[in-house]
Amino acid sequence: MPSDCIPFRDTNYFSSLICDYLDQKAELKPFYNRFPKVENFEAQILEKQQSFSNENRKILVNALNSQYRSTNYSETTKKNIESLAQTSTFTVTTGHQLNLFTGPLYFLYKIVSTINLTRELKEKYPNYNFVPIYWMATEDHDFDEINYFNLFGKKIQWNRKDGGAVGVFDTNGLDKVFDIFSSEIGSGRNAERLKSLFKETYLKHNNLAEATRYLANELFADYGLVIIDGDDRELKRLFIPFVEKELVEQTSYNTVLPKAQKLKDTGYKIQVNPRAINLFYLADGLRERIIEEDGSYFVNETEISWSKSEIVKELYEFPERFSPNVMMRPLYQEVILPNLCYIGGGGELAYWFELKDYFDAVQIPFPMLLLRNSVLIQTNKQAEKIKKLNVSDTELFLKQHELINHKVRRISNIDINFDPQRAHLREQFEEMYKLAEQTDVTFGNAVKAQEVKQLKGLDVLEKRLLKAQKRKLSDHVQRLTTIQNELFPNQSLQERTINFSEMYLEYGEELIPTLIKHLDPLKGEFLIVSS
Repeated sequence: MPSDCIPFRDTNYFSSLICDYLDQKAELKPFYNRFPKVENFEAQILEKQQSFSNENRKILVNALNSQYRSTNYSETTKKNIESLAQTSTFTVTTGHQLNLFTGPLYFLYKIVSTINLTRELKEKYPNYNFVPIYWMATEDHDFDEINYFNLFGKKIQWNRKDGGAVGVFDTNGLDKVFDIFSSEIGSGRNAERLKSLFKETYLKHNNLAEATRYLANELFADYGLVIIDGDDRELKRLFIPFVEKELVEQTSYNTVLPKAQKLKDTGYKIQVNPRAINLFYLADGLRERIIEEDGSYFVNETEISWSKSEIVKELYEFPERFSPNVMMRPLYQEVILPNLCYIGGGGELAYWFELKDYFDAVQIPFPMLLLRNSVLIQTNKQAEKIKKLNVSDTELFLKQHELINHKVRRISNIDINFDPQRAHLREQFEEMYKLAEQTDVTFGNAVKAQEVKQLKGLDVLEKRLLKAQKRKLSDHVQRLTTIQNELFPNQSLQERTINFSEMYLEYGEELIPTLIKHLDPLKGEFLIVSS
């Protein structure tokens, strides 16, 4: 597969914050620790090594072995888990929601980016081990974000009663989703493999966390991926001191809020605003915010309440009932993992930039932040069509009306750009203004009004000519529109819209090895791959 890259900024799909970060703008330096260059990892390794205890490693390995006890996983993954007990082993982590059948295509890109970075680090630092981690967001509660995936422009959705953390949701009702999925993808070797994968994942596992672990393991076990569920009593015991500090001192709010304001003052949008207490309380079918008022603590929308001493006692006896929200989850991750780098999308990195002072306040090393790989995959037929239409990679990413106008102007045998006429008209009116200066102000206003009118007239003529040429070149415009719609469904990035199963039907078992071959996590550009 040939591949090419373009800068993220040229795609027009990424925020100024992310583009400026990739450009290492000086004003963003206070919001992160080290920029993700391979040579910068040595200092990150030493910093994490000094702060991460052997006891934490032991608890982590025991928890992972317990989580994997009913999973048939590869020897490579087993060795990676065992190696986490060693002080020379570190992790690279990505996280993702428990989207139905992986959700958008970029789920694959997150994990491949993580795997490939651990490989690159091993080559650069052979005396250390590096383990790729997928953090399952089992404690999330926004079911509407994860209960569907898109297939051939249709929404395949799981309808069930909502409530509580999604990881413990049973898989009842997914047999109906399987029937719909099976009818949509048809037959053939790759289709049958997908049907088997969906069936084994969701019809033979009791809850969504178990199902998602199975699915990710099936896709990536050969590459040593380690899947972790943070909803774990023993792992949460390690986090007790930080939760207590949050409850009593509201540490995250007091550090994140000023940092977020500084980010805003620098000219960027705030991704997430912290709450006074950034914790949820977990119970059967319940995940609700913990609120403090006048020294008493309450669970939102319930009758549950404690005094300060009572909630601290509850924390020490039942740490598994306390769930970090988006502001505290990154800290929880870094407390329980010997982690060097977090790999995420633009939205994720945006809220990480608000957390640097919080990490400093609780004396936990802030990880490197790396934008995941982004990819546009073209089939052979699509690549040939693009070549015949003489469209560049950068042009493909233009808004559709901009792309059409740009191409029509370029291929038309008529010059549709009236800028020379506008310049000539302005020169003529300059003489009129000089004449007006010798009369009175009313004549000057009349000259101005006439200039505006005639320039608008040129705009109208230019648009009419462009419209006429579009009609004349309608076949070319139609082919251009069709190919862009195929590659950018709903005028959005392919990776944010379609499910991996569409690509698997095309490429089969070669899909993931091909991504492993081409994705370079430290390159910092948008990848275009043609089969």
